[in-house]
Amino acid sequence: MSTQHVAQKGRKFSPEFRDEAVKMVVVESRPIAEVAREIQVNEGTLGTWVSRYRQEHAGEEPPPEHQ
Repeated sequence: MSTQHVAQKGRKFSPEFRDEAVKMVVVESRPIAEVAREIQVNEGTLGTWVSRYRQEHAGEEPPPEHQ
C-alpha cells in the first residue's frame, strides 16, 4: 500500500471550482485565508491556484468585474 495516498486527503476539485475560487481572490481582492476558510479549502492549496493563475495571465488586463 502506498503511503502517498494515505497522506493526501484525496479531494479533487473541478476546474470550475478552482476558477471560481481564484476569481474570489483576484477579482474581488479578497484575502486568500478568508476565501479558503469560506470554501473549506486549504490555504496553501488556494494560494497555489492563485499563483498559477497569476503566472498564466501575467501581463493581461485584469478580468472585468461585471460582464
